[in-house]
Amino acid sequence: MPVIEAAGLKKTYHTGEVDVEVLRGVDLEVERGEFVAIMGPSGSGKSTLLHLLGGIDVPTSGRVMLDGEDLSNLGDDGRTLLRRRRLGFIFQTFNLLPTLTAEENVALPLELDGVPSSEARQRARTMLDQVGMTHRRQHVPGKLSGGEQQRVGVARALAIEPLVLLADEPTGNLDSANGRQVTALLRGLVDELQQTIVMVTHDAAVAASADRLVQLRDGLVVRSDCQEPGGGAAAAAGREERGG
Repeated sequence: MPVIEAAGLKKTYHTGEVDVEVLRGVDLEVERGEFVAIMGPSGSGKSTLLHLLGGIDVPTSGRVMLDGEDLSNLGDDGRTLLRRRRLGFIFQTFNLLPTLTAEENVALPLELDGVPSSEARQRARTMLDQVGMTHRRQHVPGKLSGGEQQRVGVARALAIEPLVLLADEPTGNLDSANGRQVTALLRGLVDELQQTIVMVTHDAAVAASADRLVQLRDGLVVRSDCQEPGGGAAAAAGREERGG
């Protein structure tokens, strides 16, 4: 059974008297331990799709199954618990609380879910070690580089031992060197821990690290390719987006 199964996903936003159809019938399956990259031009529906897969938003029609559970059967509280306990989110803008240390930022979601503080702090230290940030665990975000902040963000997402990691442009605010490091970190989580990752990116070089590339255009999946060594599918998609 796929860990994620989306069928016939449609999403329409109502803006005044205008209906904007962002997704027009998307089907997608993600296997356990797979790394999937989603690319597409601006407005193609990439982030909307990720939000539906993560239960942040609900589809106009269609359904999302997470490990056999139909998200349409969950209310707002149920989806909140699902996101808190089974899904890890990595954001482009890091979303770290500026007054908390790296360790405190990683531990906070666990503590909010009722994990005793001592256990949450221990798990936070373990995750920070996993991403190579033990030596910076007592620093607040303002004392960390962008790449270091994103590593803390990855550690925070991993702390709940998520079924799936959902990453929205995880290298979008990083320079090329830090972007490569974060991309390698995500690839290592798949290879070493069999972590399932679904990542939205506009960068073909980042997408090349994934096992499979899904390309959206005008709210539809127009290709879904297993990657060749060297990221051939991602490179081709990048050329298409640039008009080459």
